[in-house]
Amino acid sequence: MPFIPGMEACGVVTAIGPGLTGRQVGDLVAYIGTPMGSYAEEQILPANKVVPVPPSIDPIVAASVILKGMTAQVLLRQCFKVEPGHRVLVHAAAGGVGSLLCQWANALGAIVIGTVSTKEKAVQAKEDGCHHVIIYKEEDFVARVTEITSDNGVDVVYDSVGKDTFKGSLACLKTRGYMVSFGQASGRPDPVPLSALAAKSLFLTRPALFQYTATRDKLLVAAGEVFANVAGCVARSSKS
Repeated sequence: MPFIPGMEACGVVTAIGPGLTGRQVGDLVAYIGTPMGSYAEEQILPANKVVPVPPSIDPIVAASVILKGMTAQVLLRQCFKVEPGHRVLVHAAAGGVGSLLCQWANALGAIVIGTVSTKEKAVQAKEDGCHHVIIYKEEDFVARVTEITSDNGVDVVYDSVGKDTFKGSLACLKTRGYMVSFGQASGRPDPVPLSALAAKSLFLTRPALFQYTATRDKLLVAAGEVFANVAGCVARSSKS
């Protein structure tokens, strides 16, 4: 059936429903998720779905960063709370979410290791805050992570690639490390027996953004952190 796509947008409030408080005509707001239909000139939205956008943030930037940025916030601050000194491995480090993960994790004081597919992407990952960049088509990322960490492993892996990297990601973790699988660009990972986690007492999670922002308070906190980082030049996103 025909439908209007789009799950993220930023715009100006042109009308509000009767009795609504906290929002007014002229406010700059953004939203992610449902209802779909952001590829439109105007959209009717529930007030509890929108978040305020600071006046210092370009609306185009807000629209381009909110979904990727809130995904990064959930991964870095909720699934596993990255702290100074943590060793972090980010796959697809030059991608949309990967780029933000690297920038933000670096600002948090983590040692950031990123994997990419090309030399051009390696340059981008370095600019985004990776301390070590691995071109996985040219070298074994597990061996390189072992070398970089002096065989101690990383505290957390953020893996959006899936099938091609999943087992290697587990091998890169330290004892009691966290495997955060949030995508499967290369396909669904093969089933993992619990014994594979027991060998190092690993933690494995497959988060869904909207379950971490299900309440109004959590939504506002996540969006607020994203926009604060953009305003403070901790994270940047292309307008395209």
